[in-house]
Amino acid sequence: MADSDASRVLLSVSGFSPRRWHELLSAGREVVMDADGSADPSVAYAVVWKHPHGALRNLPNLRGIFSIGAGVDHIMADPDLPDVPVVRVVDPNLTQHMVEYVVWRVLDHHRQGALYRAQQGRKVWHEVGQRTAGDVSVGIMGLGQLGRAAAEALNGLGFTVNGWSRTPREVANVHTYSGESGLVPFLNATDILTVLLPLTPTTQGIIDYALLKELRRRNALGGAVLINAGRGQLQRDADILRALDDNTLKEASLDVFEQEPLPADSPLWLHPRLIITPHAAATSDPNHLVGPMLEGMEQLDRGEMPENVVDRSAGY
Repeated sequence: MADSDASRVLLSVSGFSPRRWHELLSAGREVVMDADGSADPSVAYAVVWKHPHGALRNLPNLRGIFSIGAGVDHIMADPDLPDVPVVRVVDPNLTQHMVEYVVWRVLDHHRQGALYRAQQGRKVWHEVGQRTAGDVSVGIMGLGQLGRAAAEALNGLGFTVNGWSRTPREVANVHTYSGESGLVPFLNATDILTVLLPLTPTTQGIIDYALLKELRRRNALGGAVLINAGRGQLQRDADILRALDDNTLKEASLDVFEQEPLPADSPLWLHPRLIITPHAAATSDPNHLVGPMLEGMEQLDRGEMPENVVDRSAGY
């Protein structure tokens, strides 16, 4: 079969039911599942989430790989990944979900949510002092589309917003820092650290005890706060627990962990100053994401490059 005749989609996902993805993709393309598409010359595209390593290497006419999630580390980790474009999911629905999560967690920490919940459990009626948003600095690690959208929302609420990225970026109303030389100054000026970084070899394990020690602790909140809605492998769970126990961190909100699901015997579950959500900050919704995927496939069919193609040298 000639390459121009290939048009089918291989759907290879793990960890959840692919039924709805299959249904919607099938409205535009013929879909095959997992091993059924191995070495199939009719397969032009792969839509994947944590696919088995090597599952794509024998597809002779593969023209593109689409990630179901916002991150692509699960794809880039495949040592046998074919040399074809890898396309990230970027959609207003996914971005909105992440912005809602970040704003929810920032406001909860800012407005003393943990303290008031604890008081409610003890039937204590006591109002604590409250600073304005402008007295609090939120630092966003990762200034891609999600980070920039979160920064805009937080600016609208009056927070002072800092941003750090691997390379220099200009973002309206954000004090930006970049590179290794800018990391410590960024942390020193940050009260609530919000992590939205992609996972790459250079960012793996970046949220460790040494980094958390650099956060500003003398602040309007009464201590530093961590929010991670990026990737679990960005952080060291044990270091976060240590930082909470010795008050390097006042509080934390974690949506991601080194091992997922978080093991039942993890001490993180019961820490009184930690909010845990089950990797639910921004769930990929096929009703919103399949359309852009099919459009991207049409572009590749025409020899055009879709938006949001991964830079393999950077890993995102």
